[in-house]
Amino acid sequence: MEQYFLRMQRNKEKKSMEKMGESNQCKRKLRVCVATCNRADYSKLAPIMSGIKSHPEDFELEVVVLGSHLIDDYGNTFRMIEQDDFDIGSKLHTIVRGEDEAAMVESVGLALVKLPDVIQRLKPDILVVHGDRFDALALATAAALMNIRILHLEGGEVSGTIDDSIRHAISKLAHYHACCTRMAEQHLIAMCEDHSRILLAGCPSYDKLLLSHHREDYMDIIKSWLDDKVQEGDYIVALQHPVTTNIQHSIKIYGLMLDALISFNKKTLILFPNIDAGSKEMVRVMRRKGIEQHPNFRAVKHIPFEQFIQLVSHAGCMIGNSSCGVREAGAFGTPVINLGTRQTGRETGENVLHVRDADTHNKIYHALELQFGKRYPCSKIYGDGNAVPRILKFLRSIDLDEPLQKTFCFPPVKDPISQDIDHILETQSALAVDLGGTNLRVAIVCMRGTIVKKYSQPNPKTFEARMELILKMCNDAMRDAVGLNCRILGVGVSTGGRVNPQDGVVLHSTKLIQEWSSVDLRTPISDALHLPVWVDNDGNCAALAERKFGHGKGVENFVTVITGTGIGGGIIHHNELVHGSTFCAAELGHIMVSLEGPECMCGSRGCIEAYASGMALQREAKKLHDEDLLKVEGMDMKLSEPITAAHLISAAKMGNSKADAVLTKAATALGVGIINILHIVNPSQVILSGVLASYYQAPVQHVISQRALFSVQNIKVVTSDLEEPALLGAASMVLDYATRRIY
Repeated sequence: MEQYFLRMQRNKEKKSMEKMGESNQCKRKLRVCVATCNRADYSKLAPIMSGIKSHPEDFELEVVVLGSHLIDDYGNTFRMIEQDDFDIGSKLHTIVRGEDEAAMVESVGLALVKLPDVIQRLKPDILVVHGDRFDALALATAAALMNIRILHLEGGEVSGTIDDSIRHAISKLAHYHACCTRMAEQHLIAMCEDHSRILLAGCPSYDKLLLSHHREDYMDIIKSWLDDKVQEGDYIVALQHPVTTNIQHSIKIYGLMLDALISFNKKTLILFPNIDAGSKEMVRVMRRKGIEQHPNFRAVKHIPFEQFIQLVSHAGCMIGNSSCGVREAGAFGTPVINLGTRQTGRETGENVLHVRDADTHNKIYHALELQFGKRYPCSKIYGDGNAVPRILKFLRSIDLDEPLQKTFCFPPVKDPISQDIDHILETQSALAVDLGGTNLRVAIVCMRGTIVKKYSQPNPKTFEARMELILKMCNDAMRDAVGLNCRILGVGVSTGGRVNPQDGVVLHSTKLIQEWSSVDLRTPISDALHLPVWVDNDGNCAALAERKFGHGKGVENFVTVITGTGIGGGIIHHNELVHGSTFCAAELGHIMVSLEGPECMCGSRGCIEAYASGMALQREAKKLHDEDLLKVEGMDMKLSEPITAAHLISAAKMGNSKADAVLTKAATALGVGIINILHIVNPSQVILSGVLASYYQAPVQHVISQRALFSVQNIKVVTSDLEEPALLGAASMVLDYATRRIY
């Protein structure tokens, strides 16, 4: 019986192997067309072409050459492809000479005219396109319209010029993506590309350059391109291309680079710029300065990639705006000076020093002094040398039977609201929430700062009850807003304590609001109301209220100080709210004005809040009352009435010297604290807000005039006119967003 089962198992395995063999015979080779347009993209495509060619059992390789490869002025670099033993299936002359914007457009048009015949003849299964050149855009457009699948290399990257737009346009046409960095992968996902069709491969050129980095004949290569006397690390490689969105600036900075290199007096290997608009003018600048005849310079149109890598890796410095500087050079730790804006947004290693703009060559010369001869740690941001095996595996996984039409992975969105006249005429408004120590308040606030309707309830003591009440009050307000013709744009929350406004989290609260630390306010409110939510400290909200609706409107630098139960505030500097590195900026109540002062609720001593807050004044009033020193003749005080700061102020006004001394000390402490603020951030205005503001305004102004440095003695202290700064500030976070201001 056992032998029977063994025989059956062997027969089953034999049949399975036969089926697999038949399947492999039926599976045809993937016909891959690689199109290369210039010397730069060939350095990335050549390793893939070699990989495809080395697996004839899986792939058929077709090579199409176009663009500047076929132009004599740019080195006729198609010969390099032939020397690498690749059969070129088609050569397309697609460049319209002129080197200006119109010539680039005409070149795209010419390529689109010629490409259909080639694509129909080759009938590829997939077209491999690299990068962000205008020639590549023509290739992707033609292939997409002719229902050819496209694999785009190096999509998702950012470089800050028209190349970005072209690169992203190609990504939208492409069916598959092989990107170089994690950030590029995330960008593609954010562009709604299907994650399953994105391969994080690394840069293919790294496969070759990491292998060929330590060539023994590198000195022979250096000497063949420069001269016999040049030493390793004692020369510069320069490569600058035009920026087509700002050609004149490109020409200017190119001339300054040449002036700096002439002054720096080191052997320099300089490559001609690419064929983009503006290159002709850059070559004229080079020739006017006599670079081709200068003994320190060697000007060349093309260098084979393997040799170019040796020259870059052993150079004392690389300068210009080539992507090679921010990508390949980092793998060797070669110092790089990146000029202008062409690579803005690229991920770079610490070896890159940026010179965005310059009016003279001095800044570039100084950068050369800083960078030349340094060595940095090797960076592998763009690859680990294994991109090609990953890409070949990815190509093998492509299912030619799946639908050709690509789909996009859009994030979920709410159903659109149809436009009608009622919707257009709605008043844009915000829900403002103020979490006070005693009361929880919600208001509907319109764009002009008018409080349309306000709600107030006692603030519950527990977290769960508090959140439940917030959501109930907000829902009530949302329902009322419909009848009031108010369109709610979002929710702003003002709360005491230290707040991380970026995440909408209360980090640490005041003692007045219990169970209110490490609380995520944004998520539950946003999830329940389906609205964006902003959260910030009540002092910061008061400053935002003044900036939008009060004395701070149109003032670039000012400070708001809240004088209420506690002391708080916010700082506006260059029209922006200052939060600080740990969101602790503008804790104005805890500026220390005495080393041995009264104890503060924060646990320290001598804080402004311990002298001048409503609680501090209430404490002193109770002391005087207990000693029977508070009440004066004519003062109306009921026995059952709790003692407050108002009694202290009333007693002082009626001639009580003890009460007056307490208030003078409090006003002096507040004034000294504000002087410290004036000396640190130097605002042009101080706004006092809160119930004690009107009392403190004159004494604080007097203290500043007597004790501050002369240059700040005339800074005005004004009293806020806003009745509800916390609610208005919370609303302003929402309304500033609605009007597209940055918060």
